[in-house]
Amino acid sequence: MKVAALYDIHANPFALDAVLKDVVSYGVDLILVGGDVVSGPMGKETLSLLQSFPLPKKYILGNAESEVLRCLKGEKINGLSERADEEARWVTGQLTAKQQNEIGKWPKTCELELEGIGKVLFCHGTPRSDVEVFTKLTSEEKLRSLFEFLTVPLVICGHTHMQFERKVGGVQVVNAGSVGMPFGKTGADWLLLDKGVHFMHTDYDLEYAADLIMKSDYPYAESFALNNVLKVPSEENALKMLSAMELQQQVDG
Repeated sequence: MKVAALYDIHANPFALDAVLKDVVSYGVDLILVGGDVVSGPMGKETLSLLQSFPLPKKYILGNAESEVLRCLKGEKINGLSERADEEARWVTGQLTAKQQNEIGKWPKTCELELEGIGKVLFCHGTPRSDVEVFTKLTSEEKLRSLFEFLTVPLVICGHTHMQFERKVGGVQVVNAGSVGMPFGKTGADWLLLDKGVHFMHTDYDLEYAADLIMKSDYPYAESFALNNVLKVPSEENALKMLSAMELQQQVDG
């Protein structure tokens, strides 16, 4: 069975549409949607595109969906920033009642048995948290605390929007990157699992996407189009930002 792991789409239906075309060309049997689907310019449209796409799909929660669910319950949103809280409120109001209900059914993790690989655990951030940050620079000691206890040979994660691979004891940890909001290179990043793990990249019409995003009602439309579509943060700057977030999470406990 071929599986496409699509993470961090961030409400960018133009990037998603291009990736789905590639998914078809590679003969994928199942799409694993790794969370952070709805946070961004066009969450309702992006989720509708996924739901209508004629391939089996499994979904897991990202921190964006968890924030929406807390918003719906009237709880403290507790996003990664004040802007994240504001965005969660806006996104919640954009989604249909049916979409809100369906997101509430998504699990935090998913485990699949794949030929040539064995058991694969899919999570958004880490197996214990959808907001926890680690990168290719994270210490071996911290990674052991996160992954060594697992009994699966492979973990697929996302959240930090950069593709990389780490080996932690007997566990291979692979970050799928981001479909709709990548760091390091414009376009869309995803994974193909086919008796092994393959880093994939899909190009799409950035000018067209940026133009329509800027015409949307998204409060941060111009910033998203200019800084996350037409150009993206460099790998160096992204790693600095993510490492600072990781350190702050450690300080906060």
